[in-house]
Amino acid sequence: MPAPQPTVPWRPPMSAGVSMRDLLASCAAAEAISNPPRNPEPEQLDPAERHRDAA
Repeated sequence: MPAPQPTVPWRPPMSAGVSMRDLLASCAAAEAISNPPRNPEPEQLDPAERHRDAA
């Protein structure tokens, strides 16, 4: 009679895996696509220059 084999806890099969570099790049790309582009900053004009045409 053979000796009983030690039991090893079951682990799910290993996947092919993804490198950390590829994972971070995909996260950065997903964030860039999901966020709308920022509006350009308005030009900082002197209040007198903004109302010069009205005068």
